[in-house]
Amino acid sequence: MERLRVRAAVFALIVFAGVALDRITKIWALATLSDGRKVEILPRLLSLTLVRNPGASFGLGSSFTWVISILACAACGAMIAVLKRTKSLYWTFALALAFAGAFGNLIDRAQYADGFLDGKVVDFINYGWSVGNVADIELFVAALYIVLLVFVGLPLVEKSDNTIKDFAESNKSKDSEDSDSNFADFKESDSEDFNFANSDKSDSFEKSASKSDSFKNKFADSDSLDNDSKESCIDTHLDSEL
Repeated sequence: MERLRVRAAVFALIVFAGVALDRITKIWALATLSDGRKVEILPRLLSLTLVRNPGASFGLGSSFTWVISILACAACGAMIAVLKRTKSLYWTFALALAFAGAFGNLIDRAQYADGFLDGKVVDFINYGWSVGNVADIELFVAALYIVLLVFVGLPLVEKSDNTIKDFAESNKSKDSEDSDSNFADFKESDSEDFNFANSDKSDSFEKSASKSDSFKNKFADSDSLDNDSKESCIDTHLDSEL
């Protein structure tokens, strides 16, 4: 919560400074350059000339003023939503600078509108190939900064430590349950095999004993053999059975 407050404060400070700088320079341009004058700063490279721009930054999309205005409103809302999720001050700075630029031009579209958000933006910085304002510069710098953050691999939204910890503990608990279940199945299977083997051995001994008893009775009833011969035959039969 404390970090969120810090990021919100940084965001608000940058947005306030960016919008204030944009508004002050536009007010100056309206007051100073409305008569059509051109102030040379760098000959054929940079000058100050007042222009009313119905399009986006640097004069782009002049035929879609209200569409650009709606997109700007959506972008501002999205940046505020993302601000609540990001934990990076670097991304906070980038979002704040982009918000300041978009909101600065959006003020012009609402303030000087004849219809629904179709007002023309005050541009006065002439680059020779295009005319812009401070808000456009803020948007351009924010775009370059965002590309840099993406290039170095700094994530916009990071997973919280608690989420990662809960995920690890969940997997650990699941692995433990699977291990216990496998051990129980193995133990039960081993017990069944042991009982089956013992049962087979018991049946085998019972059959062998039954055969031996039958053989003994057979020879015991025979009168043709003497006692020594009977005992010898019985011993031989028992040895063969074992």
